[in-house]
Amino acid sequence: LCYRMSQAERRLLRDFKRLSTQSVYGLSASPSPKSIFDWEAIVFGPPGTPYEDGTFKLELKFTEDYPNRPPQVRFVSRIFHPNGESDVKRIFLAMITDCVVVYSDGIVCMDILQNRWSPTYDVLAILTCIQSLLNEPNPHSPANPVAANLFQTNFTEYAHRVRIEVESLWLSSEHFQRLAEVGLLENPGGDQQTSQTENGGDNAGRNVDADA
Repeated sequence: LCYRMSQAERRLLRDFKRLSTQSVYGLSASPSPKSIFDWEAIVFGPPGTPYEDGTFKLELKFTEDYPNRPPQVRFVSRIFHPNGESDVKRIFLAMITDCVVVYSDGIVCMDILQNRWSPTYDVLAILTCIQSLLNEPNPHSPANPVAANLFQTNFTEYAHRVRIEVESLWLSSEHFQRLAEVGLLENPGGDQQTSQTENGGDNAGRNVDADA
């Protein structure tokens, strides 16, 4: 018997082809090998910002109603941002703009995923909007008062704190594992993280984030 793809599956395949053929800096996404309805995405921090070189992971979950209904989008990575609070494993953003709100479970709520959703939006449009929030913090409606205050009064320190978070992403065991999977590391996480933890000063502070 021939398998006939549903409308949602055909559309998701088209979204994936568009992402694969268009050169868009800092945006990458693909469906899970197990289900075309479950996607993982990576958003790079924009160049020229403190978030540059950061790689922020998201999960997108679609249903058979796509594209008539939007996907559920959830951040996995953490970040230091005026509109975000983070614990060990989740990023919480509260953008009181027309772009993004992310609740305490990491679920993203943005206008184009809610009342402004249109079937013309695709995965690329969603990720582009999410990436823009790194360039457009709203310190007047902060979810993270510390970050918001630094952003307004001491941008140098704010940028330093952001860089610590960005570097912690690269020190995390997950990043080591990804490098190992493509043959760039023989011992993911192990000795390199251990040696960092044994160092004092700023390095020790950074590894609190790295081990999260």
